[in-house]
Amino acid sequence: MTISVGDKLPETTFLKSTDFEVEQIQGRDLFADRNVVLFALPGAYTATCDSQHVPSFMRVADALRAKGVDEIICVATNDAWVMEAWAKATGGADAGISFLSDPESKFTEAMDMLMDVPAIGFHKRSKRYSLYAENGVVKAYNPEVARGSCEISGGEALLAQI
Repeated sequence: MTISVGDKLPETTFLKSTDFEVEQIQGRDLFADRNVVLFALPGAYTATCDSQHVPSFMRVADALRAKGVDEIICVATNDAWVMEAWAKATGGADAGISFLSDPESKFTEAMDMLMDVPAIGFHKRSKRYSLYAENGVVKAYNPEVARGSCEISGGEALLAQI
């Protein structure tokens, strides 16, 4: 079942690496009593994700926080160490964006956003989307339609909805 505005975000465990130490983060703790922006993408260091999607949220991070967003989260199915390295490489960590790993694709699958593109080596990856949630309830949801694009799911588009 595809998630929609008004639905509760699925419960899952994310992984986060800080200084190469991995911790588990429970989704219920991450989303409870907080306003959260979450954007998901196919993978770290991939073309559109690296050059367009993450930078779009870096550009609007301060404006999102000014609108009451408590945390901006980037999710991919890469491992936690890759996500940590990518957060540093993009400057996303310095912009205050949390880069979380969904290593078993459980969150991605529960969101009904799982995809495989074997021709380019993508297996159990996330389709591109962004969302805004209050207390774990989706208030805005922007699944991307065209592969290789982040116009619908980009930072500026989500900012305009909050």
